[in-house]
Amino acid sequence: MSFITSASPQTNLKFQGPIENILRPVRQWLESIEIQDSKVAKLLCKLIPSQCPFERDIQVFGRTLFHIPPMCKLNPVYDQLMMLRFRALTFLADVCGEDITQYCC
Repeated sequence: MSFITSASPQTNLKFQGPIENILRPVRQWLESIEIQDSKVAKLLCKLIPSQCPFERDIQVFGRTLFHIPPMCKLNPVYDQLMMLRFRALTFLADVCGEDITQYCC
């Protein structure tokens, strides 16, 4: 899986300067995590949501007042978290031979 982690460090560099310097070690740490245990993989799949948990419609008496858009892309480590979740799902499916449909959606 090294091809996945080596391709993504430069994909989501939205910030420059001191913020990037602070976030770089966190991104590198997330990208360097290797999944080698099914319990860890299952935990990551449960903890990292497949969709943005903040997106929703605010309704009163059945009428939509307003819509809160997905804000996950504002997270500066969003891409690294999604890749970590993907690696965990891939480990469960390919190495452990488990059905991963319970973690999708």
